[in-house]
Amino acid sequence: MDQLQPDEQLAQQQQYEPTDDTSANDVWNYVVFVVFVVVSALLPIRKRLCRRNTNSKSKQDYVFGAGHISTLAMMLSIARGTLGVISVLGYPSEFFYRGSAMWESLYGVITAYPIVCFVFIPVYFDLGITSVYQYLELRFNSRLVRCLASGTYILRTLLSLGVTIYTPTVALNTIIGVPYWVSLLAITLISIFFNALGGLKAAVAADVIQSLSMTAMLVGIIIYCSITVGGVDKILTISSDNDRFAFFNFAADLHLRVTTTSAWLGELFNSLSLLGCQQNFVQRYLSMPTFSQIRRTLMLNIPVVILLFSLPWFVGMAIYAIYWHCDPLKASVIAKMDEILPYFMVDRFDNVPGVWGIFVGTLFNGALTINISNINSLATVTWEDFLSLIPALRSSSEKHQLNVIKLVGTIYAVLIMGVGFIVGLLSGVIETSMLIISATSGPLLGVFVLAMFIPFANWKGAAMGMIASHLSIMWIVVGRLIESNVSDTLLDTSIEGCYADLMEAQKNASLLVVMALEEGVNAVETSTLLNRIYSITFLYYGVFGTVLTVLAGVVISLATWSSHDAYNMKMLHPAVRWLYSRCPFNGKHIGSFEVGADYGAGTKDVVPKC
Repeated sequence: MDQLQPDEQLAQQQQYEPTDDTSANDVWNYVVFVVFVVVSALLPIRKRLCRRNTNSKSKQDYVFGAGHISTLAMMLSIARGTLGVISVLGYPSEFFYRGSAMWESLYGVITAYPIVCFVFIPVYFDLGITSVYQYLELRFNSRLVRCLASGTYILRTLLSLGVTIYTPTVALNTIIGVPYWVSLLAITLISIFFNALGGLKAAVAADVIQSLSMTAMLVGIIIYCSITVGGVDKILTISSDNDRFAFFNFAADLHLRVTTTSAWLGELFNSLSLLGCQQNFVQRYLSMPTFSQIRRTLMLNIPVVILLFSLPWFVGMAIYAIYWHCDPLKASVIAKMDEILPYFMVDRFDNVPGVWGIFVGTLFNGALTINISNINSLATVTWEDFLSLIPALRSSSEKHQLNVIKLVGTIYAVLIMGVGFIVGLLSGVIETSMLIISATSGPLLGVFVLAMFIPFANWKGAAMGMIASHLSIMWIVVGRLIESNVSDTLLDTSIEGCYADLMEAQKNASLLVVMALEEGVNAVETSTLLNRIYSITFLYYGVFGTVLTVLAGVVISLATWSSHDAYNMKMLHPAVRWLYSRCPFNGKHIGSFEVGADYGAGTKDVVPKC
């Protein structure tokens, strides 16, 4: 195996230190960064910029793209969610310091696609809705349930986007020295401009450009590392010999950070909530003209998702093969795990003009496109679920309604920037935000399960189920953050290939590990029932939230059903309607609920009676 000598290692680490002199390579990198961002941002709206009448776009075209989006473009746009900025920086560091266990969450993503395609989409497609949360109002005859679901989505998206747009600012500040506020302001201004001129079609085009550029960058890193260490087989061997592969661990302990079961089941519920109940994805499905095209797009997307999801993990494997004997974090060359990929780019390509400029530009543009895409969906949900209730706005012209939607998108862009500033000012906010976001998946998925599959569920059960689930999961999250000593053990790394003066850092790190282990033993000995609950892995939050929502919704619905809760049976899934008409309890009471005896006659609009 080809290994770098200690002198070479130290020399490369010293390259990471910034200098006062701006070299020609730095100039080239700045130019490449600016050109890449500008071109990739303007290409999707080039036709729009060339139009003289910039107000000709209709609201339907802005929201749904008017059916002019190709299947391939839609596939890449939907799959784009699996290759975000956070995954590109987070998955390589996850593999480097924790191994491949979290990689198995891919099983949940793959399982979610056919369920969304054949369970959720048939219910939405024939209803002619603009906001997916409009379906909940039609099903439960309740604006409250619709607003709870919309508010959950808006809150989750705002927090998620705040973290997303903050992520590339770290790389920009570390590598180029751009202040955080400059990067956040630039992303916000470009997003506002793009949102005003674009719409869904432009957002999908931006997703396509970003998917292709980010894929090319990751593939290039893998090729470079393969050549450097002597082949792909060497990369696999190094990872295997150092215990980085951890697949098929079916341990039943809920407190382990990740197992095969928790990764698959947790990601399945989170993906169902994301792909089946979130506006920005459903908005893309409904922009396609036929259900067969939706089905074809989602099914063909599975291998694309597998590739895009796995690429960052292969990058982590490749980078580990480079630094396995000289860990930059343990050697105190970098301060955080997520800096391993930016460090690699500067360490290895600082003397190659334009390379890290493309890398930083890709991260910046990745955050930008995700921001733009979700701003479009946030504005649409806010209009359909809240602002359209105002009589003056509802009766206004379509042009005026479109302008209001764009103004709402602008306000959201500013709010997201504010969240990004908060993430940068307060320590630990990233982890807190991610925990809150994952905790919202269960209540959102649970209320859609109640709507589609529980015929006797009413608005009181749905609303109380969501509220009870939110409060319960948030209680666990807050307890986890405040009182629980959650284990976050990292795998062993080495600095034996580094210079001798760095060995002291290794000794200090070893001492800290011993102290942490001793504290962990003490924590286990004095653990309470509450601490055991708080230390449950966050991967199960979506599962618990869904189950709590459904159980509470079923109990409350059975206890409170009345004739005012009648609804159109077409709101149920077709398979549920078929089974329901042949239910053995037909004509009998279930709590305060009675099934209409005439439903079996085949009339679609028959409603339950009490």
